[in-house]
Amino acid sequence: MTGRERFLTALKNGKPDRLPCQVHNWMWYYLHTYLKGMDAYQAYEAVGMDPVIYEFPILKFDDKDLKNWVYEYKSLGKNADGVESFIQIYHTPKGDLTVRGASNQFTSWETEHLVKTEKDFELFREYYPVPIGADWTPVIKARDKVGDRGIVRTWVNNYGQPGVWQSLTCLIGTEDAIMKTYDDPDWVHYALGVISDKSLRCIENMGKIEADLVENGGGAASSTVISPTIHKEFCLPYDKLQNEALHRQGALVVYHMCGGLMPLLEIAAENGMDALETMTPPSMGGDCRMEEAAQRIGDRVAFIGGFDQNEGFERGNKEFIKKEVRRLFEAKPNGGYICSPSDHFFFGDPENLKLFAKACKECEY
Repeated sequence: MTGRERFLTALKNGKPDRLPCQVHNWMWYYLHTYLKGMDAYQAYEAVGMDPVIYEFPILKFDDKDLKNWVYEYKSLGKNADGVESFIQIYHTPKGDLTVRGASNQFTSWETEHLVKTEKDFELFREYYPVPIGADWTPVIKARDKVGDRGIVRTWVNNYGQPGVWQSLTCLIGTEDAIMKTYDDPDWVHYALGVISDKSLRCIENMGKIEADLVENGGGAASSTVISPTIHKEFCLPYDKLQNEALHRQGALVVYHMCGGLMPLLEIAAENGMDALETMTPPSMGGDCRMEEAAQRIGDRVAFIGGFDQNEGFERGNKEFIKKEVRRLFEAKPNGGYICSPSDHFFFGDPENLKLFAKACKECEY
């Protein structure tokens, strides 16, 4: 099998010739610190993996919409540790919305969310622009470049992260979103409906999806953040609508939960996904028991992830790499599995990744 055939077979919950593997995207810091500034294509080749490239189309907007949602960035400077504080301002005809946050060489984070009041949300509802089309050229070029060696992934365009519930938590804060499900559930459904409507119009306007796989969901939908009851009421209905829309545009869908998932397996499996990630193990802060997950929903969806990159890649436990890859492979013996670290990583000798790739290649069905 080619790498592309191998990935697509696994994503359709089938059994390829051997275990496919990937990384959960490449972090800029890792590429420049450990791989001499390689790009993602070069990095995959250097460590001996078939490429899974993350790429996004160029979204097209109506000029009138952009004039009503004008973005401004203000740097507040860096501190002695190199952390840069910033303010992001979105100017609308009826007032400004602001975000405060900071960033370093690894990532960025918010300290003040965009929506502080329900009035703020109405500005978002009225003026947050929905794309009217998409130029898929960057994705098509990536797909042509990887050819038969691999696949190209993209993600749903929403505020913050792909999922509808995830977007709400990015807009108003996770704690506030959870509290509002108890204090004002009608408003939460109203807000989720607004976000969902914008998302569905975007998916339709983007036309045929040229990527092989689209990411939906987000960590805020995990059981380490919300209960099964909240997930079933406030995530599942909107996830279903998104996944149905993505399938209509010709895409396979991976649903992303980078946290606890065991109490949610059967609920999440109802949303129409093709694959579930990141299957985060307890050692990484999740709760995934791969063997049990495979028994419960493995006949319905494919899995991506499950590997502890801290122990394997960063600490360089070579014996762990070999044994853990084999364990994960055997946990889902009928295929439908792509072995991958369960999140981003920033440190570790590339030789550890080579050993990981070699161990996956040795797992033949």
